[in-house]
Order: sequence, then C-alpha cells, then structure tokens
Amino acid sequence: MRLLITGGAGFIGSNFIHHIIKVREDIEVINFDKLTYAGNLNNLESLKVNTRYTFIKGDIAEPKDVEDVFNKYEIDGVINFAAESHVDRSILGPLEFVRTNIMGTATLLDVARKYFGDDAEKRFHHISTDEVFGALGDSGSFKESTPYDPSSPYSASKAGSDHLVRAYGRTFDMNVVITNCSNNYGPYQFPEKLIPLVIKRIVDEKEIPVYGKGENVRDWLYVEDHCKAIEKVFFKGKNGQTYNVGGNSEKKNIDIVNLLCDLVDKRLSRDISSRKLITFVKDRPGHDFRYAIDNSKIKKELGWEPEVNFDEGMKKTVEWYLENGKWVDDIISGDYRKFFSKQYKERLKSDRS
Repeated sequence: MRLLITGGAGFIGSNFIHHIIKVREDIEVINFDKLTYAGNLNNLESLKVNTRYTFIKGDIAEPKDVEDVFNKYEIDGVINFAAESHVDRSILGPLEFVRTNIMGTATLLDVARKYFGDDAEKRFHHISTDEVFGALGDSGSFKESTPYDPSSPYSASKAGSDHLVRAYGRTFDMNVVITNCSNNYGPYQFPEKLIPLVIKRIVDEKEIPVYGKGENVRDWLYVEDHCKAIEKVFFKGKNGQTYNVGGNSEKKNIDIVNLLCDLVDKRLSRDISSRKLITFVKDRPGHDFRYAIDNSKIKKELGWEPEVNFDEGMKKTVEWYLENGKWVDDIISGDYRKFFSKQYKERLKSDRS
C-alpha cells in the first residue's frame, strides 16, 4: 500500500512516518511537504536510504503540484497533516491559514476524488484539532457531536477544512475519516509551541512568557500515542466518521511551565530555580479558557487509549530536547526569531516596566 502523507516534514507528520514505516512493512510512504518554516527534513534523516520512503516537495494548495504526485505514484490513501497550525501566527497573518488549511484541503480532496474514482477502499484521512469546538468552562468535554465554535483564524480555518472533508464524503461518496486531537507534545516539535519554547528559554536562562496568569487548561497527548490512534482510525475506522483523540491529561499552562522548570533544572543540576524566569504577559485575543476531549468513542470502537502517562511523556520530551540541542538551534531560523520578537517583545517589555 502506498500512502501520500502531506505535511510529513512537520512535527506530527514526521513522527507518524517514523511510526508507520516501523510497524507496517507493507506500507510505502510518499511524503509531500511544502517545507515552510516548521517543516524540517532533518526529522526524517534516518529514512533517506529507506526504499519505502520518498520525499516530494510540493504545496497542497497548488493543483499542479498535487496532480503531479498523483500522476507519478499510484496512491492508495491520503493522510493530511499539512496545515498552518499556530494560533498566534494566525492572528498576525490569517490569510495564509485560509489558503493552506481551507484551499489546500479542498485542492487535495478534489484531486484525490478524481484519481480514486469509484474505488471505495482508497481513504482520505484528515487530521484536525479540538480547537474547532471552541472553549469549555470548568467542566465538560468535547464529544464528536459538539457543535463547532472556533475562536481564532486558525481554528476557523481547520473547522472549514473539516466541513469540506465531510461534504466531499457525502457528495462524492468518498471514503473519508477525521480525527480531532488535543495538544500534542514530544520530539521534533517546532519551538514556537509551549513545551519546546519553554524548554529552550529555560536552557538559555531567558524570560519565559506566560499568557495572562497561566490559568488556561489544555489536554495533553504524547505524540507517539497520537500516531497509534491515527493508524487505528486509518485502517479500522468507519467511513464518514469522526474520532476524538485525547490524552486524559488536563493541565493548566502555568503548571506545565513550573514542571518544565523543575525537570530541566534537575537534569542540568541547577541550584537556583528557573521559575524565577516566568514572566506573565498580556493575554492574546480570543484565548480559549479550557479544552478537554471525550475519547470514549475511539476507545470503544477501535480499542485505542493513550499508553504514555503525562509525567513519563514529559520526562522523555525534556530529555529529547536536551540531547538534541543542535536540532533546536538549527531549526530556529530568522523566521522564528522575527515571530518571537513580534509576538512577545512588547509584552515582555511592558511587563517589566
């Protein structure tokens, strides 16, 4: 079976490629990625000589790029990881999120529809987020039936792409599935996201920006567990269905930051706590208070549940980033520095004054 993995040079995509190549000897992977700032082929360096892995540079929003890869390779299924995914960036520049997440998904669906034809075995699996559901209060959790209520340009663009996938399934009888997942963490995550960003700031002994008072709550899932869930849904999920994927690990942002300070300090044998670096900054617009996932459907129907508990996963994650400092330094480009300065510099400056 030949799978087209879009966005395979990114965080979750590259972890999934490593996973599926390892566990399924019958799978050949075509990795199709635009290589934007968050895409990094070094994530997949060990697979360069693997005969079951091929990389093609391309843009899912460009019909010719997508058609070319379908023409060259007989694709048996698509798993769409390709997306602009950072909320802060979507506030600074929303149109790129609309282009990639909505137009890109539409282009990919339309080309796949034409090439798959009446072959009901060929599946399109769309990777999405719990952020499409909006915010929760102190209680409750998102179910697959929860109405969409996105709060940011990012989550709105992902909501739009989810609707397109369902519409193509219903209108054109395509074999489609969607997974909506909570926050992931683990190796190869671009250091604009909370956990790798905080680890890097602690290592460098620089201020750690925390929005508001850090009271916002997220559910966390180790990326390896997410990859196993995706495999389950792609091969065993029911056509036309959506599956929520969550880690059963709700944590306040400030608790995450405090834990990371303690873990890194212990690993680096520091006597003075890095918690002194925490700097509370002005909250971002539309910052959802709480997310929580009800993953009972995927557990009941497909037998999946998270295996890596939060404390174990955090220790593994900290260890990976400390052991791969060169990877972090290499990936932090001028683009990242420009983004960090634009997003946090004034907040940190005003907070100190």
